[in-house]
Formats: sequence, C-alpha cells, structure tokens
Amino acid sequence: MCDELTAADTDHHLSRRQLGVAAGAIGATVLLPAPANARPVKGRDVVITTPDGQCDAYFTAPTTGRHPAVLMWPDIMGLRPAFRTMADRLAQSGYAVLVVNQFYRSAKAPIVQPGEFFDQPAVRERITPWRATLTPAATTSDGKAFVAFLDRQKEVDTKRGLGSAGYCLGGPMVLRTAAALPARVHAGASFHGAGLVTDAPDSAHRLAPQLRGGYLFAIATNDDARSPNDKVALREAFAAAKRPAEIEVYEGAMHGWCVIDSKVYNQPQAERAWARMLDLFAKSL
Repeated sequence: MCDELTAADTDHHLSRRQLGVAAGAIGATVLLPAPANARPVKGRDVVITTPDGQCDAYFTAPTTGRHPAVLMWPDIMGLRPAFRTMADRLAQSGYAVLVVNQFYRSAKAPIVQPGEFFDQPAVRERITPWRATLTPAATTSDGKAFVAFLDRQKEVDTKRGLGSAGYCLGGPMVLRTAAALPARVHAGASFHGAGLVTDAPDSAHRLAPQLRGGYLFAIATNDDARSPNDKVALREAFAAAKRPAEIEVYEGAMHGWCVIDSKVYNQPQAERAWARMLDLFAKSL
C-alpha cells in the first residue's frame, strides 16, 4: 500500500548513504540501458476526453510503423518526468504507449514537484483526497476512454492485443481495464500494486475470470510482509480462473522500487521486473 506505513518503512530501511543515492535517482535515468535494437521514438502531450472531463496524458511511439499499444498507469505521485522516461523506454522496444494523469479530476500533472515525495505529510495530505475520486467505476470508465484514444492513433496496430502496466495504485487499474475490455487487453503487469486484494465484493483480484491473456504481479518485500495472504489470494483467483499469472515477491525490493525517481528505486530488481514485462508483452501482444 502507499500510505503512512509505507512511508515509515522507507524511512526505517534507508540508510544515510541510500538516501543520497535515492536523491539522485532522477539523474540516474540517463544511465538506464537502452533496449537492444532500440527504435527512435517521438512523444507528445495529449488531452483525452472522458465522461468526467479532460485528462492530460503523454503518448509516445516509434517514429515509423504501427505497434501494439500499452496503457500505463502511474503510481500515487502521478504523471511526471520519470513516467515519461519510462514510457519512452517502452516505446523504444516497439510499443505505442499512453501514460495518463489518473488524477485529472482533481489537478493537472505534475501533481508533485521535484524533491516532493509521498512520505512528506504535506504531500500526502494534498494527494490523499484525490485518491477518493478513483473509484472502481471511475477507473473502468477512464480505462475505456483511454483504450479508445489509443485505438484512434495512427501508430497503433489495432489488430494486435493491447497491454497495460500499473504501478502502486495503478495495479488494480490494470485489472479493471482488462476486465472491462477483454477483447482488447491481452496482458497486464502490476508493479508493487496497492489494493489488489481486499474484502470488497468488487476487489480487483476477483476480476480474474473476466480477463484474457497473461499477467505479471511483481510484489514488494515490505508489502508482502504486511499482507502475506495477498499473493495467495492472487494465485488462487488466477488458478481458479485458469488465467496464467506470474506472481513473485522481489527479495529486498521495497514498495516503489520499480519507479526511477523513487527513494527506494532498486535498479537490479527493477530491471528484472521490466524484463519480465517485456517477455510477457512479446508473447501476448
């Protein structure tokens, strides 16, 4: 989860040296290895009309050809330079990528400024009320609008399946979109997903029977320590639905480890999770 307890975990586990490394995480983005046979890409800011308003987003794709689409849902700190960089990197591997500001009902991106993190009380107090607007119904409605936008882009090959990737609170958004549009969404990846398993009748993990294709769940060590039964519930739900799913706790990786501007960014484990996503998308899309 992305809450006060997660913030406390971060402060407890990070040493002074690690905090120094984390503070330079954004600068380290230029050190990310480019994919083999990286394609030249071009990105642009876009605005997408949804039933609830105008969503600001970033779309990026290879400069030539048509490609499978991927819908990317950011973490609790929303659309920002780190996610633009990550979207561009995925596009270099041959995908047309849309990364959205899911908080568009409340504020335009970026919703955080350089140096701000969710573990800061003022930042948490600002963002937390916005999260309440992201109901299952709102997420499903948004997902349909975002996929429709992707399918209208000349860079998207609509004959190929569409993938989705979500970070933190974006994890359940992957499943809700996929369940709403199983004919289009053929693969999903959740990285340190928050709220995937709850007691609610409409909990995201209960959507497994409605899904198509394969799924990846990369779980943080501290998330698993706090909710060890979540991975079990996910495995049982996907096994019962006969849906292929790779569900793994990443040793030593804390909540947020896959995002390049995170205080707990763990490059070796983030690269391994990224590679698993690429493998899933290559097989499924």
